[in-house]
Amino acid sequence: MTDEAKSGLDAVEEGPTPSDGSGPQATGAPADRNAHPSVAALFERFRDAVHHHEVNAGDQHVVHVDPARNIEILTWLKDDPAHRYDLLEDVTAVDYGGGRPIQVVYQLWSIPNRRALRVKCLLPVDALEIDSVVPLWNAANWLEREVYDLFGVTFRGHPDLRRILMPHDYAEGYPLRKDFPLRGRFSRAEQTRRALNQDVDRFYIPAERAVGREPQEVTFPSQPASGPGAGSDESGA
Repeated sequence: MTDEAKSGLDAVEEGPTPSDGSGPQATGAPADRNAHPSVAALFERFRDAVHHHEVNAGDQHVVHVDPARNIEILTWLKDDPAHRYDLLEDVTAVDYGGGRPIQVVYQLWSIPNRRALRVKCLLPVDALEIDSVVPLWNAANWLEREVYDLFGVTFRGHPDLRRILMPHDYAEGYPLRKDFPLRGRFSRAEQTRRALNQDVDRFYIPAERAVGREPQEVTFPSQPASGPGAGSDESGA
């Protein structure tokens, strides 16, 4: 089959291709920092730790800060009376592939000021560690676990950093990384072997596995016959 005749399904069959780094860049064009009061204040107070400011989707102000100082900067944004970002809406990550840094993203909202701000920290792919913000916003607990699970970012100081979506012993890596193969890192045969050899104790609590428990089986009641002659006595009695 020639390249011209290939369809999208052929690409699925062939699997992913390595990124050449020509996709979207990690940062956009610099924007006017004075258009957002918190951005202007960040540049004034943390001049050496704020690396970039951009505006996405028309009105979403984004600042890139030094990951080594994320706690210091986010604490100030949360506690300073003039800004008061008291709601953490999300913690997530972005991987552009091609060896570029993985972005840890904090989406903040100030309830009293009705103002949004997005803060990003860029982490080298060979040093995916950053301080946890759970001490600031407890809502970050499960959100950071998700980023750890799917991107491989370690959050220092997290109270319970373990996988939350994938099995705790999942061995194929981090599924939302751009270098993660479409079909997984193991062959279909190996994936099948692992599935068949799984310990059932992973999926049932001890009470469900206790000796003498009634098995959980799905039963189907017998259905009455339907159609012409249904329910008639074929013997004619």
